[in-house]
Amino acid sequence: MTQVLLILALVFGMTMLAAGAVRLLMVPFAVWFEARNRPPPPGTPPQAGTWFDHPGRTAPPSVSIIVPAYNEAVVLDNCVRSIARSHYPGLEVICVDDGSTDDTYSQLQALAAELPGVRVFTQPNSGKGAALNRGIRHATGEVLMLVDADGIFAPDTVTEMVRAFTDERIGAVCGDDRPVNLDHVQTRFLALISHLGTGLMRRALSALHCLPVVSGNIGAFRRDVLERTGPLSEDTVGEDLELTWRVYRAGYRAAFAPRALVHAESPSTPGTLWKQRVRWARGLLQTIGLHADMTGNLRYGAFGAYLVLNLVTQVLGPVMQVAGLALLVLVAALGEPGALPASPWELLLFLSLPLTLALLLLAVLLDRAPGDLRHAWTLPLWPFYSTLMSLVMLRAMWLELRGAENRWNKMERSGTVSVDTGQGP
Repeated sequence: MTQVLLILALVFGMTMLAAGAVRLLMVPFAVWFEARNRPPPPGTPPQAGTWFDHPGRTAPPSVSIIVPAYNEAVVLDNCVRSIARSHYPGLEVICVDDGSTDDTYSQLQALAAELPGVRVFTQPNSGKGAALNRGIRHATGEVLMLVDADGIFAPDTVTEMVRAFTDERIGAVCGDDRPVNLDHVQTRFLALISHLGTGLMRRALSALHCLPVVSGNIGAFRRDVLERTGPLSEDTVGEDLELTWRVYRAGYRAAFAPRALVHAESPSTPGTLWKQRVRWARGLLQTIGLHADMTGNLRYGAFGAYLVLNLVTQVLGPVMQVAGLALLVLVAALGEPGALPASPWELLLFLSLPLTLALLLLAVLLDRAPGDLRHAWTLPLWPFYSTLMSLVMLRAMWLELRGAENRWNKMERSGTVSVDTGQGP
């Protein structure tokens, strides 16, 4: 058992070394992004300094928020009410029930009767992409926000999303999604390590004009850009990723809005985490296939070049990690002397833990979330998580080769809210 754990740690170490090197290169760009994106003075209009700020405009751009819902009765009320309490004026909220079998639709009807600006539609179960497209067809806003039904908005989330459209080439904006259900060891772990993606990578990639995905939890698109890209794909499982790549194909880019917070549920069990990440991995593979000509194509600027790195780290890297694990198991089984580190300190250096932890600390600080460091005791889960994520990609590849059915396959919601979401009593 000890030897198995050591092998796992070695594979984790190699992965962390490669990932740490990439993230280290991103540090100056993340810091530069933060230096350039300071909060505006209180009372600054949402459109000030944005693409929407031009002579003759007397009001902020109109915003429609589209909420697709399939069996979301447990979480819908918190989501829609948090949006309705937003400080942004004149919001339109479009809720689309996608053939739910619980009382989602009746809840939505009650909310629409109570809250101004909320409109409700229903349709036979057709998938998330179809529900979003239905909402888009009925929306009237200049900015369309596509969100998940379990998200809880902060009062200024919408304002911060609009402020991120700072120039005419930004066609989409991604907010900062954080876990709301910190009632399990796994969700506490995810809450901490997710800062590497949001605090560090999203800032750096936004600065480099290479942000590859506008999160389905909280994404905003200019209506005129969506008219050029076309509707969301209804036959992929990664509709948010695929649409983002089409934004770049159309000559625009995505930006990150770090102060636009939404709290949403994270998977609380290994099984739900596995299903979610397999779906994400399949979405990536499908998007790479649909837009294969963009990878390495400098016609799309830095984004085309970045897609080569994306392919290596997100697809080939996991395959290499699993192959490395198999090789190390073989080496250990053969009992080759000197094949494994001889001391704990040597192992620690090999794992590049100091670099990884330093980057995590920086990411947490950039996200202004030092309180999440209280979850540091969960970090021993990282080797197991890293290995699981590599196996996720192999599973996704297998499903794609088999031509498995595309499903919404969303996780079951618990309705747990264990953090301060800024909504007050």
